[in-house]
Amino acid sequence: MLLSDTRTNAGLDNISTYRKMFTFEDPGERVIAIMTAGSLSVTQTTIARLREAMEEDSATSETSIMLAPTLLKVAEIVGNMLSTVRAEIGEKMATMKQSASASMIVAGQRKGGAMRLFLIYPEGNFIEATEDTPFLQIGEHKYGKPILDRVVRPETSLADAQKAVLLSMDSTLRSNLSVGMPLDLVVIGADDCKITARRRIEAGDPQFRAMSEAWSAALRDGFTQIAL
Repeated sequence: MLLSDTRTNAGLDNISTYRKMFTFEDPGERVIAIMTAGSLSVTQTTIARLREAMEEDSATSETSIMLAPTLLKVAEIVGNMLSTVRAEIGEKMATMKQSASASMIVAGQRKGGAMRLFLIYPEGNFIEATEDTPFLQIGEHKYGKPILDRVVRPETSLADAQKAVLLSMDSTLRSNLSVGMPLDLVVIGADDCKITARRRIEAGDPQFRAMSEAWSAALRDGFTQIAL
């Protein structure tokens, strides 16, 4: 289960919408999803170069995420590319005193392998989700993290996970102007090795609004019932 917003913020007078979720699939054989946060120039260049490496005639398991033998190798390829691009762009932006930092989440599965989830740091190193840490987040997420901390477990169903990530994002949307609609939701079912479901949630989406209002009402009711 992956969810991203689409807002980029370069100041109050420069807010734009850009996709932050990218998917790559060979249905039944391999599926990879990458979510991005941070400098748009870094993330867009990194994704573009990953695509170029996939399309080259000389592509190998060392250069293409679609040929890599494991998801661990995919994370390594993405990390190396992110680190290289960040260093190149950071050098150019240093004189302007602007940040060139970015991070990514890589998720997916190859046929015969386990589903895996990695957080790629700006320097290219990464960590993997585990039973003790069954979810990963990047970007502006502090307002929504408490919901996931309280609800998400390794045994959480896909339906409950979807509810949790949407409520988490709803909390972030209410408290952080740098996060905004529309949202991109992707579901990857275990052992499907393909995108199981995909949804773009636009501002004013009736289903999302109803969920948000129900959550607000539940919080108010819960608050009034707690005694000090």
